[in-house]
Amino acid sequence: MADKQGNVKRKESTKKKESSKPQEKAKAKESSKPQEKAKAKESSKPQENAKPEENTKPLENAKPEENSKGPEDPENPEDKVELMELPPFEVITGDRISSFYFKFQFRNVEYSSGRNKTFLCYSVDIQGGGDVETLRGYLEDEHITAPHAEEAFFTLLLPECNPELRYHVTWYVSSSPCVACAAKIAEVLRSRKGMRLTIMVARLFMWEEPEIQEGLRQLRAAGCKLKIMKPADFIYTWDTYVEPEGQTFTPWVDTQENYEYYEEKLSEILQ
Repeated sequence: MADKQGNVKRKESTKKKESSKPQEKAKAKESSKPQEKAKAKESSKPQENAKPEENTKPLENAKPEENSKGPEDPENPEDKVELMELPPFEVITGDRISSFYFKFQFRNVEYSSGRNKTFLCYSVDIQGGGDVETLRGYLEDEHITAPHAEEAFFTLLLPECNPELRYHVTWYVSSSPCVACAAKIAEVLRSRKGMRLTIMVARLFMWEEPEIQEGLRQLRAAGCKLKIMKPADFIYTWDTYVEPEGQTFTPWVDTQENYEYYEEKLSEILQ
């Protein structure tokens, strides 16, 4: 660059000033050591000139093998890039949850960092003509863009109800519904008069937000029973909906304390 080259020239002129001794001495040196003079001429060419050009490049260009590549060569195995195939956006259904997911996702902590899924365990008792049919299982919303588990329950598992039958539905959910899901549940309950829904939640989702609180009140107005899971409810969920995988479950040390905390908050919201 111009400034860097200027600096080099100034350095050269400095060297010349240092070497500006009487001509007699200069000639004596030239005559006495011609080979050194030749070397001096070679060394007078600043070898550093190649480096400033490299240093003037941005730091990201410091790795030419990464930034100076041309078009990829399909025959070169190093240039072949394997594209990662993402799983489809979906809701997972099944009979029993992994013990690891249950212990992590259902823990009733106040700050649920990393718990960005909803696990919904359901029990449906269908009554009619003296007979009772029971359906059990769980849903898990895999991606944020997929339908949430609450909505998927009605679209995938119970898309319609026989008006001549009675449906008693119980959910054990890792967290309470969001605004959109609360509105959807309330809509379904108003349209299906023969359905009764009880939602047992491990945690309250963003309960400080006014729109969340309003959604929970709409659920209650539509006939939904909202409850916070007690320690005994976690044990029941483990026994009924979890694949133990050789493990046992004892409620967490702070389960009762957190239950009382969420119970108080829910009562304040619904009063």
